Amino acid sequence: MVVRIITFRVSGIIACMRYALIMAGGAGTRLWPMSRAGLPKQLIPFIQGRSLLQLAFERLDGLIPAEHRYVCAGQVHQQLILAALPALKAGQFLGEPVGRDTLNAVGFGAAVMAARDPDAVIAVFTADHLIEPAAEFRRIVEEGYRLAEEQPNTLVTFGITPTGPATAYGYLELGNRIAETAWAVRRFREKPPLDTAEEFFRAGPEQYLWNSGMFVWRARTLLACIAQYEPAVFEGLQTIAQARDTPQREDVLSRVYPALKKTSVDYAVMEPASRDDAVQVAAIPMPLKWLDVGSWPAYAETCPTDEHGNALAADQHLLVDTQKCLVASSDPHHLIAAVGCEGLIIVHTKDATLICPADQAERIKELHKLVTEWFGDRA
Repeated sequence: MVVRIITFRVSGIIACMRYALIMAGGAGTRLWPMSRAGLPKQLIPFIQGRSLLQLAFERLDGLIPAEHRYVCAGQVHQQLILAALPALKAGQFLGEPVGRDTLNAVGFGAAVMAARDPDAVIAVFTADHLIEPAAEFRRIVEEGYRLAEEQPNTLVTFGITPTGPATAYGYLELGNRIAETAWAVRRFREKPPLDTAEEFFRAGPEQYLWNSGMFVWRARTLLACIAQYEPAVFEGLQTIAQARDTPQREDVLSRVYPALKKTSVDYAVMEPASRDDAVQVAAIPMPLKWLDVGSWPAYAETCPTDEHGNALAADQHLLVDTQKCLVASSDPHHLIAAVGCEGLIIVHTKDATLICPADQAERIKELHKLVTEWFGDRA
């Protein structure tokens, strides 16, 4: 199948309805042992008693009405998510029978919304981020909506101003300015080694931004791109969307979705779109305080600290000659005591305790695989 995007411009009043899709899948294995299969990181109330998903949903207040917000997450977490988000109705929950990476999550949302509203304009967010200030965030997202409405062949992404030579994020290489607050994306760059990240950081935010994983696009523009670059995925998503409001809904979803190619939207759509003359990829800088809470060191940045630089997320703790540690517990009655420690991650739950040097936090994902093999009920 070959589907080309029809490039067209509109002027005057734009009669488009705006929607939001929050991607809340993922296992969060780097936040084990608090993040578990039954309660993944986006649902843990560990940010001042709120979960990352609750914060992501509330961040859209005043921008998108609750009835136009959708959440895509694991089907097994539907009841937990609906209980955590009372304003989210069952029809706005898009349950994945299995995780198939971000292309299928955003494509699933776009196919369902386009079937109900062919002119839908969708902003895509993740449930991993803390973003402040929220009012400025909403203002910048509003710019993204306007750009996607006024230039329908445009896929908009938001770039975060780098605060250092990070190797944990992908980068957007910027080209020419294409609107008052937007630049063409010349290239998507992989998570770089340190020397390359330092080069990007020295070049400045006029040339390189962190890839935030947040987007705005018209549903049919995204679907046309998927049809062009990944036609088998497009066919599967259309089949699922057509069955959405029929008695065959669950059967079709459970049969088709697991067979979709597992790949990210960056690899499958954004990278080829940046080289396609029929569509343009635009980046809008988002110079805000942005934190991807995907690891214990990142989580530590959200915690209060003592005079020795220890990040504290445990009600009961006693630290002697201890500095630059994260101390976290899900049990308010459990005492964590440490003597002479430095640079450790110490996390306690009712059935597992993690102790790890902070500079080896990325290895927790590796550890989780072993826990799954040896102690499946603890994973």
